[in-house]
Amino acid sequence: MNDWPLTLMAVHAHRDDEATGTGGVLARYAAEGIRTVLVTCTDGSCGDGPGGVKPGDPGHDPAAVALMRRQELQASCDILKVSHLEMLDYGDSGMMGWPTNDAPGSFWQTPVEEGAARLAELMRRYRPDVVVTYDENGFYGHPDHIQANRITMAALAKAALTPKVYWTTTPRSMMQRFGEIMREFGADGHEPDPAEAAALAEIGLPDEEITTWVDTTDFGGQKFDALAAHASQGENIFFLGMGKEKFTELMGLETFLRVQDTTGAAVPENDLFAGLR
Repeated sequence: MNDWPLTLMAVHAHRDDEATGTGGVLARYAAEGIRTVLVTCTDGSCGDGPGGVKPGDPGHDPAAVALMRRQELQASCDILKVSHLEMLDYGDSGMMGWPTNDAPGSFWQTPVEEGAARLAELMRRYRPDVVVTYDENGFYGHPDHIQANRITMAALAKAALTPKVYWTTTPRSMMQRFGEIMREFGADGHEPDPAEAAALAEIGLPDEEITTWVDTTDFGGQKFDALAAHASQGENIFFLGMGKEKFTELMGLETFLRVQDTTGAAVPENDLFAGLR
């Protein structure tokens, strides 16, 4: 028998990603007595500042934003009952094409081997049974999400561990529902730009390719509250405008693609720890 507890490690790019993509599983598995470890790779300094001031605008202080978002992240972790929070604190790279992509110390400019070495050290310490991160495109092409995938996969090889590994995803059948909800709660009421709608339709995977469907409905309130803890970014967090009931209806199922497994658990599965307990 192992002398360490069953452990879930989620590797995320920014301070709020933990709530959006994996808030349900973090809360659910914590409630089931599983140790939950969150690794956040960047300092979040490209987020909005007080009053919604945007990066690059007068009055935006990246260091102050990073500190504010660190406090919000801790509040989110408290709500989700995260056991251990680890922060790599690389510079936030901003969206693809922003000048911050090229800034010294940005996560996007960090050699994969360097980030992987630090993450591998954490993996050796916590010995996760399940690791969750983004897919190779960072779900929607964000440079820091892509880099999080790269260092996670490299760290797994470096640490010589064989946990179950999952990439977050969304079923294509749900993307249409997302579009309907966005129009329902949208401020302007206009139809989305056709190019945007086409791009949205390409996010995620066909339903039949998704391996893992985890019901986190009972933890929808915690997930909503964790997202709301990131109040400084509220202008960018569309889901907060729909209230807990509608949010839980839409976001109460978290889905994943299983990319590494040694348990032989059958798919589709409804538990990240299938075959481990």
